[in-house]
Amino acid sequence: MADETIAVVGAGIVGLAVGREIAHRRPGTRVVVLEKEADVALHQTGHNSGVVHAGIYYKPGSLKARLCARGRDLLRDYCADRRLPYDECGKLVVAVSDDDVARLDRLAVTAAENLVPGLRRLSAAEIRDLEPYATGLAALHSPRTAVTDFTGVARAFAEDIVASGGEIRLRFPVTRVTRLRHGLEVAAGEEAVTADRLVICAGLHTDTVSKLAADGKEPRIIPFRGEYMRVADEKAHMVRGLIYPVPDPRYPFLGVHFTRRVTGEVEVGPNAVPALAREGYRRSRVEAAELLRIACWPGTWHLARQHWRTGIKELYGSLSASAYMKAARRYVPDIGARDVVRTKNGVRAQALDRDGTLVDDFRIHRLGRVTTVRNAPSPAATSSMAIAEHIAGLVLGDREAP
Repeated sequence: MADETIAVVGAGIVGLAVGREIAHRRPGTRVVVLEKEADVALHQTGHNSGVVHAGIYYKPGSLKARLCARGRDLLRDYCADRRLPYDECGKLVVAVSDDDVARLDRLAVTAAENLVPGLRRLSAAEIRDLEPYATGLAALHSPRTAVTDFTGVARAFAEDIVASGGEIRLRFPVTRVTRLRHGLEVAAGEEAVTADRLVICAGLHTDTVSKLAADGKEPRIIPFRGEYMRVADEKAHMVRGLIYPVPDPRYPFLGVHFTRRVTGEVEVGPNAVPALAREGYRRSRVEAAELLRIACWPGTWHLARQHWRTGIKELYGSLSASAYMKAARRYVPDIGARDVVRTKNGVRAQALDRDGTLVDDFRIHRLGRVTTVRNAPSPAATSSMAIAEHIAGLVLGDREAP
């Protein structure tokens, strides 16, 4: 085993964490990370909000809940060791209606089962003690929720791989996976890499790359664009940490929220609107083949029937800054449409089953020599080092597939 070559497709934070873990766990193994772009962490990793989640929301016992808790601790220690920014600025999950309060109570039970450290419930007055400009009926305060620079973390993972004798091969868009008698050949056009085992962490393209490796058709990736606003400097002091709404359990997105980044800037967002291209960071980017692929998937129509009202609301917010900020002002009333400017967009790879179910938990498949990460939404960046431990155990034979 120590003389094996293990290839990893995708140089986002999860793929790099997996490569790093395998190299450290099994010295002598050659790790080759294959990335279609000219640099690492250019897609989901480089476009997220930088939040290190504490595990408030996730179904107890799920992979998300278990790996988020483990990953948070590993990430905090890694950032300290590598002198990367890590700020435990804390998070408020704020209830602004009676329905919110009822959901907040249920959320507190979930968070307790997930052993979220230091969590406590706040009254309206106590909210103001922590966030003087915020309003609400009640809140949950998570003091260990943090922010970091996930691009910086991903780059550090890449450095660790190279230092262990591995390779990051850029500009290598995988077009073919061939199963050989004793391994696999992974090709990008005429260029090829021979490996004993393969791990696919291809993010927005994970279903298409998985198909090359003969994995199943489900789940499919449906891209959702998340648009952010940046709060003007003169009002950035009005948000000390993270201010979130109480999430709707019927929908996998957390809703528009306020985030103080490690740079000191404050952002509002993201919303969630369907993207018309795999990498549809701009509204103007439309790919006909992608639209056809989405339209031909039965789950798309099931999803539309279930969530069309929410979809219209999100689209309206995408087109109107006033509509976008209307929801946000329920939590910080003094920051309005005139106090923000549009900034970066991200695209989330949301896995969708045939029946229209938005896949919530991490989903990992294993087919002999190939392991595929079919769904790794938030908190995948927080959980990346724990996901890497889990996958390395599968790949190296230390544990059975779930």
